[in-house]
Amino acid sequence: MRGYISVFKMRLRMELQYRGAMIGGILCQMFFGIVLVALYNALYEGKPQSVPIENVATYVWLQQAFFRMLLATDPDLVDKIRSGDISYDLCRPVNMYGFYYARIMAQKLMGSLMRAIPMLAVAAFLPKGWGVSAPTSALGLLAAIPALFLGLLCICALENITMAFTMKTLDPRGMQALLNLLMMTLSGNLLPLTLFPDSWQKVIRFFPYAQLMDAPIRLYTGDFAVSDAIGIYALQGFWAVVLIALGMSMWNANKKRMIVQGG
Repeated sequence: MRGYISVFKMRLRMELQYRGAMIGGILCQMFFGIVLVALYNALYEGKPQSVPIENVATYVWLQQAFFRMLLATDPDLVDKIRSGDISYDLCRPVNMYGFYYARIMAQKLMGSLMRAIPMLAVAAFLPKGWGVSAPTSALGLLAAIPALFLGLLCICALENITMAFTMKTLDPRGMQALLNLLMMTLSGNLLPLTLFPDSWQKVIRFFPYAQLMDAPIRLYTGDFAVSDAIGIYALQGFWAVVLIALGMSMWNANKKRMIVQGG
């Protein structure tokens, strides 16, 4: 366990070095956040919806603030798979899946916090209906934090499943593009799931993608009652266990028939 904690801390420190990328990411996500909120405000002026515009704006800003949590990947691992240097990792006295799971978790966590805190601080001062609103209650905020962490566990597991496919194809673009499309659409990043038809939401809510960001945000905004938090945690925990188990089995299968090209 000490080895996984060490690699987690090392990756956290590494993320802190990329301040230029952090500033660029903040400006980019702020721009997209303002554009998306402007589009929803225009939509609401033409045809008011059942969901308050304040909740939609908050949903958009929280999605943009934690955008890196969804799409950040580990380029070092991709390079090692392509070059064959991943064979050196087999000599480490740690489980390879756990080693890279700790790395990607630290990368997503620190990268998201570095962007989310200043973004949400700025968005909090925007006019009503344009910025992020305060949580409906202190309990709603407290309930959203464990849900966000459980969502992170699911996201890291999905990322390692993508890397398992990369070990077979040596090119992450195809499978990564497919999984990212599903993740962006069904997690509510492209369109808040609160705006989907109710019949669709009942199905989408049980997919693993909805557990990533949609569930924590709805607890924050009050769309989900605090009393529903235990059921949400249970569903998130179920998907985290399933996805981690699937990823570990794929990594173990790949190790048994791994072929390293070159010297």
